[in-house]
Amino acid sequence: MVRQCNLHLISKLRSDSALYFPYTGPQATRGTRRKYGDRVNYRRMPPEYLKQTTVADGIETRTYQATLLHPDFAQPLNVVIIVKTNLQTQAWAHVILFSSDLTLAWDKLVEYYRLRFQIEFNFRDAKQYWGLEDFMNITETAVTNAANLAFFMVNVADCSRRQICPDESAFSVLDLKAYCRGYKYVTETIKMLQEKPDPILISQVFRQVACLGSIHNTAAQLSPP
Repeated sequence: MVRQCNLHLISKLRSDSALYFPYTGPQATRGTRRKYGDRVNYRRMPPEYLKQTTVADGIETRTYQATLLHPDFAQPLNVVIIVKTNLQTQAWAHVILFSSDLTLAWDKLVEYYRLRFQIEFNFRDAKQYWGLEDFMNITETAVTNAANLAFFMVNVADCSRRQICPDESAFSVLDLKAYCRGYKYVTETIKMLQEKPDPILISQVFRQVACLGSIHNTAAQLSPP
């Protein structure tokens, strides 16, 4: 389904997945052509597939890339195998990433896979705060607009949080909502006063009101917009 949409799949395989090198030997003159070669031994990968070797804190990390075959996939896979070895104990573990894009470089494949967690966070925020799972639209255009609006608000909220409280990474969407709600309350209250209070007093009132419904105590870092 992914390829039918002109997209490529990037995902992770189980560590014991049965991957095979493509068979390159002679073929029989009759019968089915042989497709699978030797099964991949993750602990003894051929050196020609090695792309990078790094050592940090006693852990050696070797990254391999190869075009391999899997019985459950109709097409060859662009596979990146990351093998980590403890140089002192010789204990090792590996991770298998793959893509349907056979031209994708190994470093880009790893970088794109790491983005899956941020994508999941974006979906979580869109559903939890901006109505992605609550809208009742049924037509194609209305559903598209509702989904786009939810993700648009995720981006707006992220930009607003960085502008309002750039030095506080824990400043969440709930804190942002409390900030905006407090700003609205203070603004409407000031409009009812016959004389406008001193700016210093307004700033103090704003800080106090803006963090009433917040999760994290960031009042000292907040200031009126």
